[in-house]
Amino acid sequence: MDFKIAAWELPSNISCLIREENILTGKVKEYVYRTTPSAKAAAEKRVKRLMRTDGIEFTVCTPEQIHFISPFDINDYEEEDS
Repeated sequence: MDFKIAAWELPSNISCLIREENILTGKVKEYVYRTTPSAKAAAEKRVKRLMRTDGIEFTVCTPEQIHFISPFDINDYEEEDS
């Protein structure tokens, strides 16, 4: 069974997708992890490393959830009233 969450479509053999964006350069990297025990451990290791890295924000997408992690406060993303 394939999963589609907020326009993210994950095939059944993918357990996790991590999308990293460098805030300063705008460069994007994506990491895809298959449905295996070693891939789950690798994805958890990647998230821990990204949490310690300055200047990036990232999105973790699994078949059940999407999480966006950023060093900015949510208010920094809200548009000001004109």
